[in-house]
Amino acid sequence: MTDQMKRIALARRPEGVPAPQDFSIETMDIPAIKAGEVLVRVSCLSLDPYMRGRMSDAPSYAPSVDLGATMTGQGVGRVVASKADGFAVGDLVTGMTGWADHAVLPAAELRKLPEDIPESTALGVLGMPGFTAWTGLRKYGLPKAGETLVVASATGPVGSMVGQLAKAAGLRTIAIAGGPEKCALAVETFGFDAAIDHKAHDDAASLRAAIAAATPDGVDIYWENVGGKVLEAVMPLMNVGGRIPVCGMIAWYNGAEAGDKLPLIWRSVLTKRLSVNGLIIFDHWDDFPDFLSDVAPKVAAGDIAYLEDIAHGLDDMPQTFISMLTGGNTGKQIVKL
Repeated sequence: MTDQMKRIALARRPEGVPAPQDFSIETMDIPAIKAGEVLVRVSCLSLDPYMRGRMSDAPSYAPSVDLGATMTGQGVGRVVASKADGFAVGDLVTGMTGWADHAVLPAAELRKLPEDIPESTALGVLGMPGFTAWTGLRKYGLPKAGETLVVASATGPVGSMVGQLAKAAGLRTIAIAGGPEKCALAVETFGFDAAIDHKAHDDAASLRAAIAAATPDGVDIYWENVGGKVLEAVMPLMNVGGRIPVCGMIAWYNGAEAGDKLPLIWRSVLTKRLSVNGLIIFDHWDDFPDFLSDVAPKVAAGDIAYLEDIAHGLDDMPQTFISMLTGGNTGKQIVKL
């Protein structure tokens, strides 16, 4: 067993879009494991938009990554050494390993994984993204058969799950995606009733007209992953009593401002009696076993489709992450080591 590990640390806080210089690739000694801890050799890592927020030192729902610290993130790997009851060498596990090829973690922060499904599903369809979709739609979307759902970033791991769950519940589902290929994917793979290419519309008014044509009965649920012009386009189309689970705002993650549109958006919340709920999945982990019981059999049976965008190698993770933030991925972004 090697006594060295490689990691990617936060070298500086980005201004706007992250740059490769914001990260440092380092080799270091693997920390000695203590009682109750496990050493994991990481085989695949998740990249997610929330990580951009962790690079900032602005107050948020979770701590920022310290300068010089390993970038945060979930990984999957095999136990190579254990001083914890219940974990043996060779066990397949997942936890917050960070961007590294090895991690020492308390056993309480690890979860064993079954051997009969692809390990990467623990980072996507059967991990935090899938759980986020399942939780937010049930608790905040409150879907009813016959209603209309619009999903931003609809071919990503969260949006695609939201669309499939809503479709199964009897809703009309409309995807917002970037480019003809992703729009085709939304309809043909994930079963959306229609898909609209936001890149084909230069402004919110044009995009709104396209969404309106696809939603003749208005919008009952808008799943918010994006912010920006998509939010501006959808808000006037919301029905009275509509629901908006707010999962992300990727259009604003790199410092772009909302401009002068907030008063109009906020007025819609009032006049249409909308329910707008911020969704932080860490508040709901007690429900994770119920999610797995419900969704894992559907994934195994092929009733829920999922797509992974696989990159390779720790050294390329910064560039893969930067590309993901601007829509360069198709499906859940996974990095295999």
